[in-house]
Amino acid sequence: MYLFKSLIFFIFLSSLIIAQMKNPKQIPFGWKTDTTKTEINLSELSIVLPRRSFQVLNYPKFAYKEEGLKSFFPLEPVIAVQIDGKAKAYPLNMLSIHEIANDTLGTIPILATFCPLCNSGIVYDRRLTHKGENHLLDFEVSGMLRKSDMVMADKQTETWWQQLEGKAIVGELAGAELKVVPSLILSVKDFFDRYPNGKILSKSIGIKDAEESYGINYYKNYDRSNGKPYERFFDPNQIDKRLPAMERVVDVRSFGEFKIYPFSLIAKKGVINDEFNSKNIVLFYKPGLVSVLDEKDITQSKDLGTVTVFNSVIEGEKLIFSMENDNYVDINSHSVWDITGKCISGKLKDKQLLIEPNGIHFAFAWLAFHPETEIYGVE
Repeated sequence: MYLFKSLIFFIFLSSLIIAQMKNPKQIPFGWKTDTTKTEINLSELSIVLPRRSFQVLNYPKFAYKEEGLKSFFPLEPVIAVQIDGKAKAYPLNMLSIHEIANDTLGTIPILATFCPLCNSGIVYDRRLTHKGENHLLDFEVSGMLRKSDMVMADKQTETWWQQLEGKAIVGELAGAELKVVPSLILSVKDFFDRYPNGKILSKSIGIKDAEESYGINYYKNYDRSNGKPYERFFDPNQIDKRLPAMERVVDVRSFGEFKIYPFSLIAKKGVINDEFNSKNIVLFYKPGLVSVLDEKDITQSKDLGTVTVFNSVIEGEKLIFSMENDNYVDINSHSVWDITGKCISGKLKDKQLLIEPNGIHFAFAWLAFHPETEIYGVE
């Protein structure tokens, strides 16, 4: 009788907690998540779509260079990941439809994610050690949003995770955090120039509706310079005024603190050398990469350019970079480097700068989660 009463009380308590969530369309709640364990106020969550509305990519097919260059627009952006000498590319346009890809690269189980509403493309390690227990997680799209950002869910415990942060916010694993896997946002062309033996997601995934959608942007004009996030997902009164809402920013972390760098400033300078919390970094900019959130046909979209971020210390020496004739040159050895952080000529030829774990986001989204962030070039 005691166990029965306890179960009834737990169900009653859970229903009260769930009632805090925004659900204007009265979408059925299909989760077994322990909502009594939470790191957030559940009223911050909005149920937007039913569970499994997104067909995530689970261990998808890939194509090599020849097929990839025929299938994709050369200036189309991809999330590029390299592990143990093997490289894969995940086109943002495909991920805008699926949002999640559970995959493996080398021996590492990885999670490629993209939230088009926040322009956040981040790769995580799907392995987790939490409270002394090891987990290997597979993820899906929950159909919920928080501050306009996708809420993910792992299939093993049905814990909910914040995509932009990689943090478990509600459920059994609440408080845990996924490890970021260093990645770059590159054009298809730059990816295959740097990784000629790399592979790119195949468009032939066996889902007809999705395959017919590739190359189409369903968020037309979303990232216009004077634009704002969709009001049904984000209160416009909560937009941080220090930067335009849809300004893209790059985040860097050091000792638990963050600093962001606006795309517009990086593009003007070409190269930024900086130090943040004793971490030496360099940011490179290169034109020739289009937005997947501008025109309906992404081949007609505006040129955003590429920004990459690296630790500027190599073999114990701090390098200082400058732009010379559209090349990135370190003033120490006068060696020339490319957008992927590889030295292509000079004394340090074939050396590789370490990618600094980062993400590229819309300013409104990043600052909604981290208002305390230092902003490069803004007092």
